[in-house]
Amino acid sequence: RTTMKSLRFISAEAFVSNAAFARKSLGAVAHDLFPLLFKASYLLEQGEVIHDLVENWPLFDFNMGKLLEATLDYQEDLSHRTCSVCLESCLTGLRDYVLNQSSPYMKKLKVVDLTGIKDVEVQFCKCKKTMGRWARTQLLSKLCSELLVYLQQAQCNPGTFEISINVLIDLFVTERNYELVVQALLKKCSCPLKICCVAFRSDNLTLQKFFYIIKLTDPSLLRKLEIVHNVHLEMEHLEILFNSIHFPLLMSLTLPARTFNVRRFTATDEQMLSNIGEKMGEMTQLTELSMSFSILTGRIQKLLSPLKTPLKMLDVSNCSLNHADMPYLANSFHANHLEALDLSGHDIPELYPSTFFKLLSHCSSVLRSLTLEDCNIQDTNVNMLILGLSPCQKLQEFKFVGNPLSSQALKHLFTFLCELPMLKNVEFPVPRDCYPIGITYPIDDASLCRFDHQKYERVAEELNLILLQANREDVKASTPLFGSYDAAVQETNNELGAYLIKSFKETLEKFATSFNKMS
Repeated sequence: RTTMKSLRFISAEAFVSNAAFARKSLGAVAHDLFPLLFKASYLLEQGEVIHDLVENWPLFDFNMGKLLEATLDYQEDLSHRTCSVCLESCLTGLRDYVLNQSSPYMKKLKVVDLTGIKDVEVQFCKCKKTMGRWARTQLLSKLCSELLVYLQQAQCNPGTFEISINVLIDLFVTERNYELVVQALLKKCSCPLKICCVAFRSDNLTLQKFFYIIKLTDPSLLRKLEIVHNVHLEMEHLEILFNSIHFPLLMSLTLPARTFNVRRFTATDEQMLSNIGEKMGEMTQLTELSMSFSILTGRIQKLLSPLKTPLKMLDVSNCSLNHADMPYLANSFHANHLEALDLSGHDIPELYPSTFFKLLSHCSSVLRSLTLEDCNIQDTNVNMLILGLSPCQKLQEFKFVGNPLSSQALKHLFTFLCELPMLKNVEFPVPRDCYPIGITYPIDDASLCRFDHQKYERVAEELNLILLQANREDVKASTPLFGSYDAAVQETNNELGAYLIKSFKETLEKFATSFNKMS
């Protein structure tokens, strides 16, 4: 597929393709052409030109998302290209913008917005080397610290110290880059480049470090907070967090697994849960909530009813919801607004078929993403599922891996899915008949890959043929056995793996010590 380019864009490409000439000629370029040249340079991965464009940026703001989005000159959106060459050139160019005292342009830049960059699985840049969110956090923090050291040691123009640029970024902090980010945030006042954290993700961090750094980020600006793997945040810690810090602009909250466990609740815990619900109710912008792998049986209403703004995204996968929770969700004011819903890990056909379909009918006019993994959806439930999904005309994504469906049932379902006009992504299970007879669901990790791969390939081809014959080449169908792609996990999997091995080793040592004492 070729994207149309305007004559202006073709000219911009020709100009930047000769890096030496372009860099030498930048002083004669009109200000309003800088955005055009930036996108052309980004497309061609002309790192040196990108650096010089940013170093001499003549405008008040530099917004990556807007600069790379589809434009009349070039209708392809490049914001999903996290090309390492381009992004490193951008950030070093930003540092040199502060240091460059001979630039012919007056320094007007006030805001740099890096939040529009999207991390995706397939990269189209030539260098094939990406710079993910963690690496961007690392590099920006490093450049801010180096900039301060240089300014303190060198004889700089007094005007350099008057430069103040807010750099909006989605920070991603783990144990490995924690110290560097803390130093950059602590010295924010003195540094011309001021890190403004709009979204914060924390993985593999002790609670003490998490509480310290979250206060440094200026939580009053935070729109998205993700506390994910290996941050041992439990309900009492969450109550402390919400009591000690206000998040007035928070729109999206992701909590780690096992934050809540109602099976060991006391009267004090019930009160604590109510307090957390009330605190979330004060977050008037909150529209996205993810609480997967917590045990919330019978407590969804207590947690969600204080919210004053309807949720657009709710992830309660593997939360052991019961007969009280589903009717509350189906009848709550959230139901009519849910654009993304994840109910994975619940036996929907067995436990609450009618209330689930009631919930689906209430959100059908806005629902864009539905995830029903490991929900015990069988062949006998397919017709009901089709009936429930039929009004969901805005559905873009449907994930249902881990369900015991036969090849025949999948073909029947795919024939229907072709009729959903907005559908773009389907994640379907390995058919039940590809596994040995007698396999039990949910399938354990050890048995997950023990299926007839040749038969699966034949079925997958047939399913894709159904899409093809319905002129739905725009729909991507896949079977991610070990979960959907997660850019953040992909980028830091070595660190997470090392942490898990260390935790396992420590557990074994404790067990051995206890065993020796008993002996």
